[in-house]
Amino acid sequence: MKKLKSLFLFSIISLLSGIPAILSAQTENNADYVNPFIGSDFFGHTFPGASLPNALIHVSPDTGTEGWTHCAGYIYSARSIMGFSHTHWSGVGMVDGGDILLMPVVGNKLQIIPGTDKNPDEGYRSRFSHDKESASPGYYSVYLEDYHINAELTTTPRVAFHRYTFPEASNAKIIIDLGHQIGKKDENDKAEVRIINDRRIEGEKIDGPGKVFFVAEFSKPFLYYGTFDADYATPESGAGVFAYKNAEAGRNIGAFASFNTKEKEQVLVKVAISYTGIEGARKNMESELPHWDFERVKNEARTIWNNELSRIQIEGGTKAQKEIFYTALYRSLLAQYISQDVDGKYFGADGKIQEAKDFNFYGSFSCWDTYRTQHPLLTLVAPEHVNDYIKSIIAKTKQYGWLPGQHFQNVFGEGMVGDHLVPVVVDAYRKGFRDYDVDFIYNAMRAKATEFPQPPVSVDAARSGLQYTNELGYVPANRVTESVPKTLEFAYDDWCIAQLSKELGKDDDYNLLLQRAENYKNVWDKETTFMRPRMADGSWLESLNGREQEIVNEGEHSYYRYFDPLLVGRRPSRHYTESNAWQYVWSVQHDVPGLINLFGSASKFSEKLDTFFEMSPLISPPKYVGVVGTIGQYVHGNQPSHHVAYLYNFAGQPWKTQFRARQIMTQLYRPGPGGLCGNEDMGSLSSWYVLSAMGIYSVAPGNPVYSIGSPLFEKLTLKTEKGESFTVVARNNSAENIYIQKARFNGQPFNRTWISHDEIVAGGVLELEMGPKPNKKWGRGK
Repeated sequence: MKKLKSLFLFSIISLLSGIPAILSAQTENNADYVNPFIGSDFFGHTFPGASLPNALIHVSPDTGTEGWTHCAGYIYSARSIMGFSHTHWSGVGMVDGGDILLMPVVGNKLQIIPGTDKNPDEGYRSRFSHDKESASPGYYSVYLEDYHINAELTTTPRVAFHRYTFPEASNAKIIIDLGHQIGKKDENDKAEVRIINDRRIEGEKIDGPGKVFFVAEFSKPFLYYGTFDADYATPESGAGVFAYKNAEAGRNIGAFASFNTKEKEQVLVKVAISYTGIEGARKNMESELPHWDFERVKNEARTIWNNELSRIQIEGGTKAQKEIFYTALYRSLLAQYISQDVDGKYFGADGKIQEAKDFNFYGSFSCWDTYRTQHPLLTLVAPEHVNDYIKSIIAKTKQYGWLPGQHFQNVFGEGMVGDHLVPVVVDAYRKGFRDYDVDFIYNAMRAKATEFPQPPVSVDAARSGLQYTNELGYVPANRVTESVPKTLEFAYDDWCIAQLSKELGKDDDYNLLLQRAENYKNVWDKETTFMRPRMADGSWLESLNGREQEIVNEGEHSYYRYFDPLLVGRRPSRHYTESNAWQYVWSVQHDVPGLINLFGSASKFSEKLDTFFEMSPLISPPKYVGVVGTIGQYVHGNQPSHHVAYLYNFAGQPWKTQFRARQIMTQLYRPGPGGLCGNEDMGSLSSWYVLSAMGIYSVAPGNPVYSIGSPLFEKLTLKTEKGESFTVVARNNSAENIYIQKARFNGQPFNRTWISHDEIVAGGVLELEMGPKPNKKWGRGK
């Protein structure tokens, strides 16, 4: 047992922390500021359950499973809870997860369906009140009113720990529902459950992304047990319940265990999962949770989070600002998920069991969103994981036979615009993270930029519109959906690969890719000063000019007939990805000086930016749910706008960046459940806030510099990868004093609006004097 304990503690420290233990003693209370309920209202799609950074398992309550509202399974406005499942995504715009639901109940009748939030009595749901619900890093609890049960959750990286405090009852039960799933079931989804003995239940299910295996172990032996099939009703009972049956298979099946309980008796359940097999789940449980001490695991989880959150220390600010900041840091550190078991085995992209040797394998990258903010932040606050991210990308690419796009588990797709594993890799390399086969991943990125995949890889894995990019230098609107962003995002990706070409001494590739990086100019319309949809024959999409919008159908492709800068539209006919022409004209992160030149002057560029932030937020119909968190046409609730406030720095008006960055932080981030202005997107919104509160932002990941904004706190200190401290001191900082008057870095005058990654990680002090009025002379240096 001592050996297992030591192994567990060693694996926790090596996987999750990388911080000297002394830091825990220095900062015991940062976790106190974290509110996991932030973002659980207004479609932030976060979950409040028990999680650890970089973990495999995420156990959390589910209040619903259908529709975009329930992407995370839990919404704050719900009145009842279905139970506690073990896979959740941190703020994504897809409906998925919710595997292996447990629900403790009391009652003579065994319910095998959950019922509805409107009428919980139709099933095994229970009403609850937020007054008797709490969440903190690594812990969640709620009182289930219908059953008088207090449910508590904590976790290790791969094992969830449930503690249910029952009333006195002769009919206490714990239901395991394998039919439960967030989102619609596929017709091929199925599950199997096996009752091994009077303390252990095992099984597996297919739920879309793949097969998940579980082992559940109970602290108390079952009095009665059985299985159920919600798709089958026996003539005798009217319900598909099978007493003392020790196995079941089907789409909506499960198992139950029954107990006699005393008043306030606690029944504990450990649930380990794996994507490799039952044996993997067993090993995970044996290694990480061989005991039954719930408080110990809860305290260890809190210590881990305190260590993680101590990477950044802040002074000054209000209690609400600290709640927002440390919750944002918590979400940023939470959103990357390992996929391998304790022995390094994982389910590979080739359908085989693989083994990660000397690194942690990460199975999912929501890279259209996270490349902008979260991955750049992690190079600062979680550097010990960065090489593993790239090694994971390389492993997937080798097994899949092609560089994948945005993907979750092993479901690969090019569903979101761009090829943004590229900036994740290049940003890491240019910041000095190079412990991987860079030649392999470079060749894979270059091939995808210019070539089509060969069988057995599907041609659908190619960049969308690649044929036209190669032939025309842009993606035509009458051939490909979302043509403008595809032209712009791929140009940025090619710029990133060009930077790596230069680092590797591949001059011919550098020149070719740098030329392709200018493709954004091919959709620039100087008459309207927008990036405008362009047809295959070179003509512009015709302007609306007061006519009624139409949809054109050409074979399998459809598109809006007229150009309207305020139209977001809907798939499959839209020309922009979840945005309109106003929001996408700025998406030339890699060449802002080139974009300014297209406008003719910095002053005209700034005038357009001013209008962008000051105009009406209304868009042309149909309305779009992603247009939230607005300041004019700026949409912070959706990622394409995230860098725009920092563009004033490039136009010689840094005081406007300072104003807008502070405005966004204070106006669009709030404490409490409704505190996020849009879909969290795997840490993207939170990471923007952390970076901006630090006073920096990565405008173009792949370029190892940060643009300077307006820091939120009087003093902020980052522990860097080199064991140094980088401190931002903002003297006279306040809600009114948002403008930089003068600055010094390591005691020397500092008159530029950017700072390099190397300067930050080497340590030092950036001192900013703040004031209530702009100093229009500061920041004009080079």
